[in-house]
Formats: sequence, structure tokens, C-alpha cells
Amino acid sequence: MTSPQTDAALDIVIFGGAGDLSFRKLLPALYMAHAHDKLSADTRILAVGRQAWDTEAYLKFIDEKSPDFIETSSFDRVTWQAFLKRLVYVSVDVTSAPAYAALKSVCNTPRLRVFYLATAPSLFSQICAHLHSVGLVDAQARVVLEKPLGTDLASARAINQDVAQYFNEQQIYRIDHYLGKETVQNLMVLRFGNAIFEPLWRAPYIKSVQITVAETVGVGSRAGFYDGAGAMRDMVQNHLLQLLCIVAMEQPISLDADDVRDEKLKVLRSLRRMSLADIKRDTVRGQYTAGASDGQAVKGYLEEDNVPPDSRTETFVALRLQINNARWAQVPFFLRTGKRLQNRQSEIIIEFADQPFSVFGKRDMSEPNRLIITLQPEESIELAMMVKEPGTGLRMHPVHLGLDLQQSSEKRRAEAYERLLMDVIKGRLTHFMRRDELEAAWNWVDPILTGWAELDDKPRPYSAGSWGPAASSALMARDELSWFEES
Repeated sequence: MTSPQTDAALDIVIFGGAGDLSFRKLLPALYMAHAHDKLSADTRILAVGRQAWDTEAYLKFIDEKSPDFIETSSFDRVTWQAFLKRLVYVSVDVTSAPAYAALKSVCNTPRLRVFYLATAPSLFSQICAHLHSVGLVDAQARVVLEKPLGTDLASARAINQDVAQYFNEQQIYRIDHYLGKETVQNLMVLRFGNAIFEPLWRAPYIKSVQITVAETVGVGSRAGFYDGAGAMRDMVQNHLLQLLCIVAMEQPISLDADDVRDEKLKVLRSLRRMSLADIKRDTVRGQYTAGASDGQAVKGYLEEDNVPPDSRTETFVALRLQINNARWAQVPFFLRTGKRLQNRQSEIIIEFADQPFSVFGKRDMSEPNRLIITLQPEESIELAMMVKEPGTGLRMHPVHLGLDLQQSSEKRRAEAYERLLMDVIKGRLTHFMRRDELEAAWNWVDPILTGWAELDDKPRPYSAGSWGPAASSALMARDELSWFEES
């Protein structure tokens, strides 16, 4: 084990401590930090929930739930039992101000406090107000806000304004776990640390950019939340636009948090706003119907539990968008996300421009040069190039120069939530959204949501296990392009 990276007395207070996010992601991430000695000996994890449990009952619940979400090779029973000793359960009705006295009594020593709000965003404002009312918000306090932060620009602004009454901007960590992925963070180094790419990272050398976040799962137990959100609010407004920003941003003047976020903000403000005609032409909404996933028959969205039979919520979105600046003039960006798609994958495809003239004439069977950045399920970077086929003549065929990021270093690769939680503890804001950045994203998304309502746009059906509605392929075909898996 390495030596601890922080010696500060620390309380990590998780609201929603018995929820899915906590036992699937947060506690496994904190276990890994504990196992690799990244937490000080004086770190406690206070789980706040509405269940009338004591700590013993909570530990039993977590001991049954969380180990299934920790890599088998990383799980050690003795280490796990030592980790569980850090946990304290506090039963609190988060909507009741007097109930916070119980939490105050546990947090009665001066220490750094991280409040992680793994609850519905509608509770963020009152949780912060109640924390402040019992004196738990001080200069050492930090608050982590889970997505989605609001349902539109107005609600996002309201939450931001309420939280800002009690925490200053440097204490607020708006988390998007995609920004904690190793490959996403590697994009900055790939772009700005290698002279080979930056001169070509612009029009006219890049022909198009694709960003796909595809899931094979359906809505499952999240149907109650998801039907009020849909793919645009749940995925595009945060995950996909954040990936877009990192791909498209200019080089910051430093790696300081605000310098990086200033450049991301410029991208969001440069997105061309869509008119009703643009929305009709350049957006595709879909909703999965019954089909097959991983060889098993699955229900359609309208047959899922807690989904209204007449729901028009989209489970798939594809968009064609433009960035109005000199670097990206006339370069189309295509964003796509959906549930119950054929494969689980997240990838960014940079397609470079065609050769202006081919010396190989009619024999030219070339394919475009592409940089293929895979975020999940495996993390890798590949460069597609043309080479000569063996034998006589000069026939060409494509090959991929690959970098397997899993094998590129012997150092352990922390998962996204672990990396971001350690950033919060260390006070690093670079990989968290700033208030103006979040609001700029909503400012671009809102007119599309409004436009769909005005157009009475009904999601197009697609079979579970497919790649979405056929209109998604047609969206690309108008630019004589195709989605990567179709090319």
C-alpha cells in the first residue's frame, strides 16, 4: 500500500446512503480508495437515509449488496471488514429541519466535510438549507450534486441559486461520472500533449465527429424517474455535451480548473441554436419496442413497470449539430445515445477528410482515416490507416494501429467515481461543471425540448437490440456519412 494522500480528518456524508447509487457505485469506489490507502485513518463515511435503521442493520444491508459491484480480483474480505468500520448510519428525514439535529450530533468535531447528495435534485435546496441551519456548512464543507441538475434551464438556475445561498462556487462539485473516466481525461493529453494531432484537429482536416453512448439495458427500476426525463435530459444535456466540449475546446492557458472550464463554456456558447426547421431535420427521437437483448426476449418501453401506456418519452436521441467558430466551421457533429441498443459502447469517432486527389485512381479502395476513441466497455485508442495489401500491385486495405490503455501502464486504473471522489477530497474542481457551464448546456437543450413539444414529435419505434430508428442512419446519410458500426 502507498502512504495516505490526505491526513485531514474527514467526514463523507452520503444523503441517500441506502440507495442504488450508494451501494452500486459510491461505496465500492470508497472501498477501493480505502484498500489503496487513499483515505486518512480518521476518515468516516456517514450514510444518511430515511430508513429507521441503526448502524448494525445498515452494515448488514451494505455487506449483502455492495460486494457484488466490486471487482472480484480487488475484493478482500479482511479489507472489506476494516472498511465497514468507517461507516456510520444516521436516520434522517431530509425534508424535516429538526431531524438534522441527529446528524449534527454525529458531526460534532471540526473536520473537512463532503456532503454527497445522491438524492432527487428536488431535495438539493432544502438539504443545503437544513445543513446550514444546524451549523454544518462552514469554510471546510464541500457539496457534491448528482445529475440531472434540474429538468430545464429555469429549474437548474433555481437549484443553483438556492445552493449558492449556503455554499460558494468553489465548494460546489456538480458531478458527471463520464468526466472521471480515464480515457476522457486522456483526451486532454492526446490533443494537447502530442504535436501530431493538434494541427489537424480542426476544419478542413476533420470531416465529421461522432459521439455515441449506447446502452443495452432498459429503464428497469428507474422507469419512474426516466419517464419524466428521457434521453435528452438524462444523457445528452450532461454526458454527451461534456464529451463534445472536451473534443472541441481550445487549448486552455493552464490546467487550472477555471481555465479549463472557461474553454468548455466557449464551446457550449458556440453551439448553433436550432430553429424548428433544424429540429425537424437534424434530430431523431426513438422509443424501444419489444425485441431481444443478449439473446433474451425483452419488453418494449411501454410495457415496462411504471411507464404510462401512452408515454412519448424518448429512449433514443440522435442529433446533428454545428459549432459556430473558426476551428469547426462546416464540420458536422453527430451525437447519439439510447437504451436497449445492440451493444454497450461509448466511443468518439474523429473522421479525417478525404484525400483531395488519389494517385491510385480507380483502384483506390481507400477508407477514411479515423481516430477511434473507445470509452467503454474497454478503453482504447485506435488510428485507422490504409496500407498496401501483400502481393503484386498496389491494392490497399485498412489496418488499425491500436493502443490498449488497460495494458499501457502497470499502474492501477481507478474507476470514475473513485477518481472524482478523491478530486473532491483534494479540492480539485477541473472535472466538475461550473454553474455557468451547466446553464449554458441547458440554454442550448431547452429550445429542442420545446420544439419537440411544438412539433408534437412522437418518438419513432425501434426494436430492442437494434441500433435505433432507421431515421438515425438517414440523418448521417444526408452528409454522405454513416455511423461507425455501419461503415
